[in-house]
Amino acid sequence: MLDVQLSELIADGPAGVGAALDVVAGFDAALTHGFARIGEEPAAALAALAGALGGTPLAGRVSEAVEKVSAGSVADEHLAALAGGRAALFGAVHDALLARLDTALGRTRATWEPVAGESETRANLLAGCRIWLRELAIVGWRGVDHDLVASADQTIEALLAVPELRGLAVLLDGLATELRASSPIATMDRLPARRWADLWTRATLLSQQGPWPGGGERVSGRLLILGADVHEHATVVRVQVHAVLEPSGGAPTMLVRTSVAAAKVDTIVGPTVWRLLGGHPALLAALAEHRSLEITDMPLLPGGDLVWHDDRARPGEEADPFATARLQLGAATAAAVTPLDRHPVRIAEPVFVEGYKSDGRTLTLGGGKIAFDLDRLPSCGPLTPALLKASTACVGLLRWDGGQWSLQPLAVQSVVKKEPVAAHNGDWAKGPTDPKAAKAEARNGDVVAVLRERAGRLLRK
Repeated sequence: MLDVQLSELIADGPAGVGAALDVVAGFDAALTHGFARIGEEPAAALAALAGALGGTPLAGRVSEAVEKVSAGSVADEHLAALAGGRAALFGAVHDALLARLDTALGRTRATWEPVAGESETRANLLAGCRIWLRELAIVGWRGVDHDLVASADQTIEALLAVPELRGLAVLLDGLATELRASSPIATMDRLPARRWADLWTRATLLSQQGPWPGGGERVSGRLLILGADVHEHATVVRVQVHAVLEPSGGAPTMLVRTSVAAAKVDTIVGPTVWRLLGGHPALLAALAEHRSLEITDMPLLPGGDLVWHDDRARPGEEADPFATARLQLGAATAAAVTPLDRHPVRIAEPVFVEGYKSDGRTLTLGGGKIAFDLDRLPSCGPLTPALLKASTACVGLLRWDGGQWSLQPLAVQSVVKKEPVAAHNGDWAKGPTDPKAAKAEARNGDVVAVLRERAGRLLRK
């Protein structure tokens, strides 16, 4: 539970966080203008990056990279060092914030243990990635044009054909798509410089030759769902489920996540998006009916992510997520954070809060106040600001972005006519239960079925 520790959590951030973020912002500004011609301000920003890492194992390599790039020599190894230095600064900020959060919650977290992985992969494909990323760094975001964006298409297509490189392919495809949609970038008033630099940094590091961590272990046991975080975009929907796993054999409980996703078009919105995930009936039923799941030999990656296989899960007994949060969440061990995921924007820790006062935008508890993350309320579920205002208990995700903590609700509970009433993001996983939402969906018809029928007709021609 998050109670009187709220004031401690939202107090002034850990020492050095602001200074580290300023250094990153300076690097991002230099990347925006490109490394082809380093001016006075970009040179100072790169020197600040090297200075910030002066007492770390990266000091020598980053200093050399800054010297070479400032002199006009931009090689792959120099860009890898700069990307590693930027990631290390964000990693330090992440670790400081997560340590404060774990202290406030009294949460135990596993220690990261490196896992042996493959030392060789498709070197030619990775080299192709690095060539494109190097060109982006040389010209800067302001210098990107359609030809440069299009030059990544062949590499991305080749990456998608290699299962172990699809994550990198999707990352590059996402960056290329954003750059293409924003062109001509030179005329934009404001750039998402930090976001694009985040994507460039991660892609640059992932495109290095291994060894990279290998796969995880297989686990079995009872999965008790806490809530669903729905990520919906114009072309894709992903549902990330947070849960407590009771492993078979009596091992300690642990916090885990699992995700399922599907491609979509921008006309599929609201509760209809659940129909795209129909290939995972066991998971959807567990969300809608508030049931546990018995899983068998499900792969568990080192960062706490279950690789979902619906055929390895069967429905269990009813399991109220609020009961799970009250009784199990505090004792469950959180997974270690993998090295490349050490970024403050990726902090999303499940918590249970009750007995607070809410105005629909913020909650007040124990003298502390924290904002609800209303922008993350999905359109495919029943949660609304009005329900948040009436709520007295919440299962949610604590996040840190823009220099402050916020709470993203996954489920809320309130009392109506002396009876507890709960609403969860996943309540409509098998169809809307609210009469108005159900009537609206029925009026619009089965958009998914219509689009599939039209797609099949086109393929048959």
